[in-house]
Amino acid sequence: MKRAPPENPATAPQPQVRPSAEHAQLALREAAVLMAPVAQWLLRHGVSYPAFADLLKTVFVEAARGELERSDAKPTQSALSMLSGVHRKDVRTLAQAPAAARSMPRPPLSAQVFTRWLTDPRWRGADGKPRALPRAGGRRSFEALCFELSNDVHPRTVLDELLRIGAVALDGESVVVRATSFVPSARLDEMTALFSASASDHIAAAVSNLTTSAPRYLEQSVYADGLTPASIDVLHDAARQAWAAAFEAVVTRARERVDQDRVTDGDRRMRFGVYFFSEAAPHVDSPSTSSRSRQSTSSRTESPMPSRSERPAPRIRTRKRSQE
Repeated sequence: MKRAPPENPATAPQPQVRPSAEHAQLALREAAVLMAPVAQWLLRHGVSYPAFADLLKTVFVEAARGELERSDAKPTQSALSMLSGVHRKDVRTLAQAPAAARSMPRPPLSAQVFTRWLTDPRWRGADGKPRALPRAGGRRSFEALCFELSNDVHPRTVLDELLRIGAVALDGESVVVRATSFVPSARLDEMTALFSASASDHIAAAVSNLTTSAPRYLEQSVYADGLTPASIDVLHDAARQAWAAAFEAVVTRARERVDQDRVTDGDRRMRFGVYFFSEAAPHVDSPSTSSRSRQSTSSRTESPMPSRSERPAPRIRTRKRSQE
């Protein structure tokens, strides 16, 4: 979801943090935590690092434009390049390229191979269905199909990826198609759009609370560990019930306010949401757990978190830093 243009610089909330080496180190430290599930989501959809890195140029340039306009500075190409760190040549290219052209990343090689297999008549049988291909040898082998598109990645690597995602299967020494396409369903498209809008607004609320002088948005969470799967189910059900009550209350009030503001020139929007997530908690005293992670977790408690052997009981804590 594209964010709205910045407000009038005279009335817009002012930043409470300034760019510095210390602030950059802090932000990058936690950005890795924020990006971990995003990277997982992207990889599961076939988006590689190069494609995402290319997209980030546009994201950083547009964010820099917003910051400059918010401070009433002219967003020249030089200023955009200076603030975003994106090369001026790339800033100029992005300004000249249509938005649609910038939003079409090149699919991964596995998707390209699979799509050609499904659509090119040379790789389909007389019945129009994709042929079963020998893994190697000859002009109509899986190996030959891969080499039509790239000589940089070994066909075995492409095959392993298609096997991993269930698009193909092995039948002796042949490779056969199991899926019918890589095209997402309309339902998945809708759910993905809702996910990006909700997650974006959640992060935007926290960023506003952490970096500007604007009134604090509601942004809270409850954390507990040392739980069994049965307890997680109980708490998940409690969260659903809490959401049902909150949904009814907020939607009722929202309808009232929408009807009341219909005759005005209101131009504001809002989003209120709830989430619940659970996973196996990492062992605090595990060698794989960094000291940074331990420090980050303990910073949200009233005292430093003891090691697992010293902890007398599981913990429950709420985070109210950003409460209005």
